[in-house]
Amino acid sequence: MLNFLNKTRQVLYPGVRNLSNTLAAHQSNVSSETTAVAGDKIAVPKPALILPQNYKDYAPVNKNSARQAWIENVDAVKERKLGLIELHPDVFAAQPRVDIIQENIEWQRKYRYVSLAHTKTRAEVHGGGRKPWPQKGQGRARHGSIRSPLFKGGGISHGPRSPTTHFYMLPFYKRVLGLTSTLSVKLAQDDLHVIENAEIPTRDAQFLKDLIKERNWGPSVLIIDKQDEFPENICYATDYLGYVNLMPAYGLNVYSMLKHDTLVLTVDAVKHLEQRLLYQLHRNDATSKGGKFKLDQV
Repeated sequence: MLNFLNKTRQVLYPGVRNLSNTLAAHQSNVSSETTAVAGDKIAVPKPALILPQNYKDYAPVNKNSARQAWIENVDAVKERKLGLIELHPDVFAAQPRVDIIQENIEWQRKYRYVSLAHTKTRAEVHGGGRKPWPQKGQGRARHGSIRSPLFKGGGISHGPRSPTTHFYMLPFYKRVLGLTSTLSVKLAQDDLHVIENAEIPTRDAQFLKDLIKERNWGPSVLIIDKQDEFPENICYATDYLGYVNLMPAYGLNVYSMLKHDTLVLTVDAVKHLEQRLLYQLHRNDATSKGGKFKLDQV
């Protein structure tokens, strides 16, 4: 994998010795991508963008399981590879724990569910204010009200009382592993795509429809960016498309990723997710996150 990156770097940037300086070399070449010849500007094609992974801060468990993804364009319907990004194996090549993914789905479905099933007790049922018959002397069983649960039309004992919440909190690292497992599954199934940014040239929804059809992005698409303020054009284009949704990186969750067939991440979103998830996987006070959940917990 590293040999492939080095060979690619030598072809694209023969004067750059260190792979970590490739991005700086790319940025310097972009500034001189157009040249003036006889008063006319001739466009020079951009060199491929290579974004290597930095293993200094967080060394992966297994370097041999490193993953790469193509950086695609969104400025035109026709697909064009802009470069290559190397993904951290601890985030995008984790063991696909289907059991943890299922636990995350159940947790997200239940913590927002409130049961409205409600039954009345004997104190809430209408009628039954007086004793139906005397306590003694008639040979009948003793009763104090005809609205007792023993009578037809009486109250319900131990019935459901609304509102009943099903909220519970999943352990912290099960939530973290749920994200890494789902991202790894999406990448392995070729349902994860990386784009340079979310800037599309027009606000027309038809452009986005043609782009999704050309790229085979599936019937539903979830686009993730680092910032919560998306470009104006893509907001207008997705306004009336119910199967294309926008979400900031801090709101990414397992349920939304599995609900949509295709996951589209910007380069900034990929770096942000790697930084946040790797920090949680390698933090020094990990044991403090294993305690019981508190409402004031950050």
